[in-house]
Amino acid sequence: MISYDFDETKFRELVLYIAAASVDDPRFESVKLNKILFYADFGAYLELGQPITGATYRKMSEGPAPAEMLPQRRILLDSGAAKVKFRRYFGWPLQSLVPLRPACREVFAPGELEIVDQVVSGLWPMTAREAADFSHRELGWQAAEPGAEIPYPTAWLSPGPVSQEAEEYAAKVAARLDAT
Repeated sequence: MISYDFDETKFRELVLYIAAASVDDPRFESVKLNKILFYADFGAYLELGQPITGATYRKMSEGPAPAEMLPQRRILLDSGAAKVKFRRYFGWPLQSLVPLRPACREVFAPGELEIVDQVVSGLWPMTAREAADFSHRELGWQAAEPGAEIPYPTAWLSPGPVSQEAEEYAAKVAARLDAT
């Protein structure tokens, strides 16, 4: 199985970046944060040839979640970089991470934050439940056993026929990866 080195610093900075970008999203909370991280890492894998953080995503009942989240979240809280905010959304209790300092953008490679911004924008209108349900359509999540790792190459799997545009895009990415 292909694995990537987990970059703790990038992971924590990405969490802060996403939390800051989502501070005005009334539906933002921990489940949605996990989906944004998943789609950002898997999107970067597709677009750039490697994930942003190298986190290990596991199949959980609420969709993919990074195995490293709880210890990294604890570091953010203990260091004073973030706090937890409790609130209600249409009667439902939500727990979200609120950044207390800006993310260090210098740790990110060109193109990475653009992918994150696209994911945040794409999931913005969704509740955590909707984002979780959306992630359950991913074939990598479907194929994994509960608690098992979802390998990054499963990002290439598609439930339907591959379009000509997708084939051409995949060929361009493959050629770029072969050149490196």
